[in-house]
Amino acid sequence: MDMKEYIREFTLKDIIKVRNPRVVALGGGTGLSVILRGLKKYTDNLTAIVTVGDDGGGSGALREDLGILPPGDIRSCIMALADDENVMQDLFNYRFTCGSMEGQSFGNLFIAAMNGISQDFYDAIRRTSDVLQVKGEVLPVTLSEMILMAKLENGDVVEGESKISVAVEERNSPIDHMFLKPTDIEALPETIEAIKMADVIVLGPGSLYTSVIPNLLINDVARAIFDSRAKRFYIGNIMTEPGETTGYSQEDHIRAIEKHLDQKEGHLFDYVVINDGSLPKSIEEKYNKYNATVVSLGNRVDGYEYITDDFVIMENGTVRHDAHLLARRIFEIYMK
Repeated sequence: MDMKEYIREFTLKDIIKVRNPRVVALGGGTGLSVILRGLKKYTDNLTAIVTVGDDGGGSGALREDLGILPPGDIRSCIMALADDENVMQDLFNYRFTCGSMEGQSFGNLFIAAMNGISQDFYDAIRRTSDVLQVKGEVLPVTLSEMILMAKLENGDVVEGESKISVAVEERNSPIDHMFLKPTDIEALPETIEAIKMADVIVLGPGSLYTSVIPNLLINDVARAIFDSRAKRFYIGNIMTEPGETTGYSQEDHIRAIEKHLDQKEGHLFDYVVINDGSLPKSIEEKYNKYNATVVSLGNRVDGYEYITDDFVIMENGTVRHDAHLLARRIFEIYMK
């Protein structure tokens, strides 16, 4: 970044921080936590709304053993919004390396323990956020037990988030649509209120069928986004995901989201933010071995304004969005 661009970004941040806009970001998994690290540089009025359908790994084990909502994605978002200098960061990120706790995160266990001494899971998240001096708020999309269900194009129904992509590959049948069990899950009231009050709403990036779309299947969440006066952004994924979105273009991602909505309401978002940068050949080949490819643009979908840039950065050999560039482009639109 040259000096002229540095001054421009500094001025943009300075102006936006005075306004302190209300920003809501919805999703789950790594994608949501990545973008939060960029958004928090511009506003303290930031709310992350996180899906709670995870049933694999350490989160899934705690969900099954203790009957709590999965804490993993919640923990990642709390860490993303926490004070970067907080000594608790290393502790919350620590994973046990042996014994029956092997692979389990201390942060997940902390949230599980906090849940045991709190009124409910929401209260546990608030108290955990206080410990880590979080700037903003992290909310589960619901406090209800929810199970992700996928109907494949061959008619098979798959139950459980961790089993979906495996089933798609084993049965060689893509996902037709997602639904929840039970089907009438209510949103946490605070999540709906946050969406209604937002100046900016960001959906994604993240696993299309298991992180992004599940939030929209909760009662009233999509309705609140449709009704919002906020500027609404969809952040397209950089890479496809084996099983979930093999061979998908950006157009396919958008069409999949639209398929799960009442199209009488119009478009759920105003802007599509997508990467047009390329990957180093060695990294692209590495991903190709796992049947993952760069998401192509496909046809532009009518009714959306497209924002393109080179959003690719490498982090320990893994492709990530440049959270700071993403945030800057989003807030440039907000300022207009």
